[in-house]
Amino acid sequence: MIQFECRLLRGLLGFICLLPMCTSAAPDICVPLKTVRDSLNSTLRRRYMKMNFPINYTIQVHYEEVFRLRNMSRLINTSNEDEPVQPRDLQDLWLFVSQQGIQRVLRVLPERHPTRRKYLSNLENLFRNFETRFLEYNPRDPERELPESIQNIWDRLTDSYNQGWKSVKPKSILDTSYRTMPCLFEECFSKEDGNYDYCKVLNWGKENKTT
Repeated sequence: MIQFECRLLRGLLGFICLLPMCTSAAPDICVPLKTVRDSLNSTLRRRYMKMNFPINYTIQVHYEEVFRLRNMSRLINTSNEDEPVQPRDLQDLWLFVSQQGIQRVLRVLPERHPTRRKYLSNLENLFRNFETRFLEYNPRDPERELPESIQNIWDRLTDSYNQGWKSVKPKSILDTSYRTMPCLFEECFSKEDGNYDYCKVLNWGKENKTT
């Protein structure tokens, strides 16, 4: 078990080393990204995504829409030299999954629900603003073929007939988005906490806590 975690940790460390190459325009994307993170703080998530819903209320999402640190590590460590998983692959997935999760919650809310009016609609706009800035400074390469593992996830996420559903609490959707963000965009957050490693294996246990 220890050897397994060490291999995963080495994979994540390698991922961090690649981050500066894909975040050369970091100052240009960090401001809108930090605005998103501020709106995902634990107080707002608890108030609007937990207290405003019935106890044990859940919604249906695809398995791939629960995007945790261990999922990212697994993708990195199962890739190979011919089809390496790049930081940009995971960043694009994070953006899509985060926005898709917000949409799934919005679909079940009445128009006048306070979580819709006072929180999620604004959060959705913040994600869109960040995505616009991110794509402006980090345009996708239309000729690049995605690694098979990443392409398979995209195919399942966009397949209307995909039956791989999972019941999750609305708050947990934003929890995973919040916790994986600093690892995926490490350049924007590393200076805030010194040399703190957001991707390290020891942080995985926090993913199951309700914060």
